[in-house]
Amino acid sequence: MATAKTVPTEASVPDFLAGIADARRRADAQVVCDLMAEVTGEEPVLWGTSIVGFGEQTLTIASGKPSAWMEVGFAPRKAATVIYLMDGFEHRADLLDRLGPHSIGKACLYLKRLDDVDLAVLRALLSASVAESRRD
Repeated sequence: MATAKTVPTEASVPDFLAGIADARRRADAQVVCDLMAEVTGEEPVLWGTSIVGFGEQTLTIASGKPSAWMEVGFAPRKAATVIYLMDGFEHRADLLDRLGPHSIGKACLYLKRLDDVDLAVLRALLSASVAESRRD
């Protein structure tokens, strides 16, 4: 039986963020961390080795088994800061149009430079996603 590889850990989020080698990426990560904490009212938790998540919800994975997952999260990757919004982006085109430079995957928003995006719009995206996940 498969088990989730990305699970909450007891690792220190501040230590993880402080260990980000690139100064700009580290600063961006701290801003996103503070923003997500404010929006969710939750403490950050390191999921796996490199994703900072906030809140928790139960998802049903492809096998039909329930699995714990974060409400929102982010990962400071080398090429971009990746924002994870569990409800996706298809219905948020209006906000994405105003966000600034980005690219998207199914539930991932890629931001190369946080200075280039509108933080108020990012806050609105996060707030809408959290509200949607808490509605269930």
